[in-house]
Amino acid sequence: MTIKTGAALLFDIDGTLADTDEFHREAYNEAMKPWGEVFDLDRYAREIQGFTNADITARLLPNEPIERRLELSELKEATFRRLVQGQVRPKPGLMALLDRADAAGVPMAAVTNAPRPNAELMLGALGITHRFRRIVIGDELPHGKPHPLPYLEGLRATNGRAEHALAFEDSRSGIRAAVDAQVATIGLAASGDHAQLVESGAVAAVDDFNDATVAEWLRQRLGL
Repeated sequence: MTIKTGAALLFDIDGTLADTDEFHREAYNEAMKPWGEVFDLDRYAREIQGFTNADITARLLPNEPIERRLELSELKEATFRRLVQGQVRPKPGLMALLDRADAAGVPMAAVTNAPRPNAELMLGALGITHRFRRIVIGDELPHGKPHPLPYLEGLRATNGRAEHALAFEDSRSGIRAAVDAQVATIGLAASGDHAQLVESGAVAAVDDFNDATVAEWLRQRLGL
């Protein structure tokens, strides 16, 4: 099978390459204790998952000055990095997929709203930093997810064409970002159910990369 011109793979990081949402939720619960805020799974998925830190803190702390919001973000992310140390494991089937793409010469990019230290920690812990042409950080752009700009940047970094690219996301906001960039997106059901991800625009929702649906979309979209 011939790889299509402009074929590219774009990956979110947290909850997509590895299951880390529970560590993020715990970190937010620790950081937000002074305000009496508690995040169960549903509230975490609805209000935090997939959004930028700037958006999250502005929504949670509308009456706090920007400096206090930044302090909260830094505390939360430092707490996350402490909690996740030694706990990062790839989603089933991820490494086989990356090997297959590399062997076929399909370029890849990581597209995330996580701050760069978190993204580098995660990819380094998985040993896959070298796989990606670029790590696109939402907070380093004029707009993060759910705006499509991060995925448009991912396409640019890989010389990808939207019609021949495939994205992988675990959050509703991330799916909206990729879909609005005209990239077909497969949802990884980390902390949300399959129906919610499909309702957000995913072409399919799976538990991990071993699902036969992933192979079918790789064939159809990329010729991989």
